[in-house]
Amino acid sequence: MSGVTLRITVTQAELRQALGAIADFARDPTPAWKVIGQDLVTSTQERMRAETGPDGTRWPDLKPDYAATKRGAGMLVESGRLIGSLTRQTSGSQLLVGTNALYGAIHQFGGVIRPKSGAALRFRIGRRWVFARKVTMPARPFLGISAQDRDDMLDTMEHFMRRAMRGGQ
Repeated sequence: MSGVTLRITVTQAELRQALGAIADFARDPTPAWKVIGQDLVTSTQERMRAETGPDGTRWPDLKPDYAATKRGAGMLVESGRLIGSLTRQTSGSQLLVGTNALYGAIHQFGGVIRPKSGAALRFRIGRRWVFARKVTMPARPFLGISAQDRDDMLDTMEHFMRRAMRGGQ
């Protein structure tokens, strides 16, 4: 062989140490989950402001009579409670991202709202009262993982695994 040669030697002890660090990380990925969870909360809030689902699909428009009298600036933003309630929880190998707002599910999945008792639902649109036997809400999915989220998650996991292999540095 002519020219320059570079010889790299990895001892079994070094290899075992690096693999052990990866195994330790795999047993408790909590630090990575916390970063990923916060990134998912942030990207979900950005999607809500852009009025699109995780797959990039634009949400159905509001009904014109409701849109004309709505208080908030955009869909799913009336008081700011839903977008502000997004949170993440980590536990061992699990990450949960969601909301504790009870009405989050009807916005995520859509559905029909019927009165609990009585003959009609009663609500205001602007200055007038509206009575209805049911209200059909279209799905406006806000929770989920976009293609960009998936790439970001992999980058974060790779970063934490590389850090673990270098002894946490």
